[in-house]
This record gives sequence, C-alpha cells and structure tokens, in this order.
Amino acid sequence: MKIANKELRETLLAPDDPTPFLILNADANVPVILVCDHASNRFPRSLETMGLDYLDRVSHIALDIGANAVAESLAENLGATTVLCQYSRLIVDCNRELMDDSAFLEHSDGVDVPGNHNLQIDEKEKRASEIYWPYHNAIKDQIERLKKNGIDPVVISIHSFTPVINGSDREWEIGVLWDKDSVTAEIFLTRLGEAGYLVGDNEPYSGKDPEDFTIDYHAESAGLPHVGIEISQNLINHDDGVERVATALSKIISRYAIPTMPKNIQTQEFLG
Repeated sequence: MKIANKELRETLLAPDDPTPFLILNADANVPVILVCDHASNRFPRSLETMGLDYLDRVSHIALDIGANAVAESLAENLGATTVLCQYSRLIVDCNRELMDDSAFLEHSDGVDVPGNHNLQIDEKEKRASEIYWPYHNAIKDQIERLKKNGIDPVVISIHSFTPVINGSDREWEIGVLWDKDSVTAEIFLTRLGEAGYLVGDNEPYSGKDPEDFTIDYHAESAGLPHVGIEISQNLINHDDGVERVATALSKIISRYAIPTMPKNIQTQEFLG
C-alpha cells in the first residue's frame, strides 16, 4: 500500500482526472481529421491553480477561447473524427516541440505563471508522457486508421487568437496558416474571403514557423493535405458566433473533402 501511494503521488494525473484527450467520431470514415491543441483550460488536480488567479485561468493564456466549441460543432456537422486536448496549454503546449521553451511558458502576455518556474527535467517529462504524447499518439492512431481504410485525410487544426496582444490590435477575423500545402490554403483563403471574412494569409501567426508542431508532425511529415485555422476570439466567444463560423467552415471543408472520399463511403448524411 505504501508503494502504491508513493507511485500515485509521483504521477501528474490522478486516476479520477480526465483523460489527456477526447476523440469524437472515432469510427468515422470522413477524410478529415480535426485537431484542437488548446481546447481546454483544465489543470491536473496535482498542480492546483499553478499560482494563477481565476481570471487568468479562464483567459486566452490558458486556452484558445471558443476553439473547442468550433471543433465540436464541426465534428457534429461533418461527422469527422476530431481529437481534443483536455488540458491547458500552460501545463504543456501540445503545439510546440518539447525542447522549445514555449512548451512550458513561465510568462504569457504579461502574466507570470509561477507553476512553470524552475521546472525540473522529470517534471517536464511527466507532463510530456501523461498529456503531450498520449494526445499526439491519439491523432497518429486516427490517421493510421483512416489510411488503412484507403483514406488520406486532410488534417485541420482549429485555434483561436486574442484580438489584442501586448497592446497591439489584430485586424484579421480568421487566419489561414500553411507552409507546404498552398493548394489547401488557397481554397480556405478564397472561400473565407467570399464568405465575407477579413482573412489573414499566415496571419496573425505563420504556418512556416517552427512553433506550429502539430501540423508539421502529423501532416507535413506524412505528405497529407493540411491547414491551420485561427479564429478571432471576438467572433466565437458566444454561441451564435460559434455557429456562424462553424457553418462557414463546414461548407468549405465538405466541398473540399468530398471529392477525395472513396465512393463506397460517401454517406448521404455527410453530403447533405
């Protein structure tokens, strides 16, 4: 019993903590994988508040506000497999390489993060082994499942950005992030513009930056079509906005993805 208790204290996640990832439509054959790296502001109970007050723990430094709701709405609209990270980016940022300092931020948008000060190697490894890699392995497994069914999915990451950061305004409403796959990016740039959105081409972040780990690791390395979508939090911090953006993205994704879907698995529900 003493050994078991010692092992329990040495883990990051307790047995009754939520799992590190959530998969929606895990058996779907739609040729799309949606991922949301910053879907949650949850902290493991073992880390308590990380030294942050409540407002900081629910702010954009802890999660991508509205991104989870958009991803879930897209999953429902399209029937596409969707993988959501269930812990805050402040525990470990799943869209960064682990060797990158920004994977464990000590400061974010002027806010001090005491829980990340002077992290020891074993503490970082614990966060990586219990949250980071289980999340990425879940994405990898879903891609491999689709490929075994003869489907090369388009990988789409859903993020949101704060309209003001470090005192600077960001004018864009939606950003399309890309590096190797200009064809998919151009489809989203054109069709989002036609839908009336002010669209940023690799703005407010760039898909060419090394910080964009998830797309690089899962899509670019495998030669899969891909795109990153960044949405201003002003647009999706309420239900009506989530519905409007998710509807616009669903139309674009369905028109783009359906031609790549094998005829025998094109369902009427998806086409509808």
